[in-house]
Amino acid sequence: MNGYIRNTIRQKIIDSQAAKIPEYTRRDIRTPNISGKAVAIIGMRRTGKTTFMRQIMSDKLKQGASRESILYFSFEDERLADMPPSELELIIEELYRLQPHLRDRSKTFLFLDEIQVVKGWELFVRRLLDTENIELYLSGSSSRMLSKEVATSMRGRALETIIYPFSFREYLRHKGMEPPHPPERWNKAERSAIYHELGGYLQNGGFPETIGIEEPYRRELLRSYIDVALLLDVIERHNITNPLALRWMVRHLLGNAAGSFSINRFHSDLKSQGLSVAKDTLHAYLGHLEDAFLLHTVSIATGSERRRMVNQRKIYPADTSLIPLYERQGKENTGHALETAVYLELARRGYQTSYVRTASGYEVDFHAQNGNGPPELIQVCTNLDDPIVSKRETRALHEAAKEFPGATLRLITLTPSRATRLPETITPTQASDWLLTRGSE
Repeated sequence: MNGYIRNTIRQKIIDSQAAKIPEYTRRDIRTPNISGKAVAIIGMRRTGKTTFMRQIMSDKLKQGASRESILYFSFEDERLADMPPSELELIIEELYRLQPHLRDRSKTFLFLDEIQVVKGWELFVRRLLDTENIELYLSGSSSRMLSKEVATSMRGRALETIIYPFSFREYLRHKGMEPPHPPERWNKAERSAIYHELGGYLQNGGFPETIGIEEPYRRELLRSYIDVALLLDVIERHNITNPLALRWMVRHLLGNAAGSFSINRFHSDLKSQGLSVAKDTLHAYLGHLEDAFLLHTVSIATGSERRRMVNQRKIYPADTSLIPLYERQGKENTGHALETAVYLELARRGYQTSYVRTASGYEVDFHAQNGNGPPELIQVCTNLDDPIVSKRETRALHEAAKEFPGATLRLITLTPSRATRLPETITPTQASDWLLTRGSE
């Protein structure tokens, strides 16, 4: 058996290093570079984790690394089924048998994809970090271990890099339409084209594989993403005994994107439908859906842990494309899609986000904090041409500012207001401009 696995591993190494590294749409994602630490590349299925690994490989070549010093090795191979952890060492043995001049003389770049299928892989990886001159990248998303658990298993020895679906800039780049200039230099034709594309992005989302696919095939593909994540990463992984309640929860959450969610209220709704499930079970289901990166939750902004626990959380799907799949009334919900896009962009930029509910009952979509810089209070709406809407949004920001002094105030809109003049304390920002501005302003 050892000889068979050794030969298989050797052939995989030869084939991998002989293969040309393809060029994909560039991702605006940075990875940490700290000696002695692995990089755990995590995220929902089909967001491009393996593709991003290949982007890093391409970058290493451009930086002067030799092709034989770079190895991508996938464990999603039936020939390696039930491979014992003791035989992981064969990868290193065969690599340096093929390339003996590399060992201890130059750095090796090792990309291990779906390594979690080998039980006990953690000890092997930790030993590699301690004993070999390597730069190590890990990824995984199979039902045996969620990608998030790869990072958890390597806590202290690995740093996370989360892969989200395409940002708006990456979406435009994929379509060959990335603007060459910052927003303040766009001409009228460029601005009109970008605004048109933003509408498509909010509706169709950023899963790479779905871009350009016709309806209804695109929706069918998106539904398959959800079905696979639910079946493999939640139901089978956690031995869910009430999948009907879980699917009801998913329909409710994705159909109410950017809305508040109460376990107590949802529990009552299920009970009225004749579905009996404990509240603790529903809390667990919500956690499993987050772990699978199918959705994200945002808590209220407060220094009180008790208040954070008792208040509802807001729910954002992994991508705006998932919202129309569960829209009950069959209408476009541009406002919720825009708010979701802003949340996901804040997450990509590394912001810690929460929402604000003031003492007087006003709500602000995001309290966003990045490092030690001043927080931002961000309100999102499609347009401000309705005076009632404008008054409500600006008052909410000013009320929240009383509770968070020192925060900057921003109002992000899909379309520029033609008539409304905002107070000088609030920065009006068009969504296309903000989404295409690199980093924070």
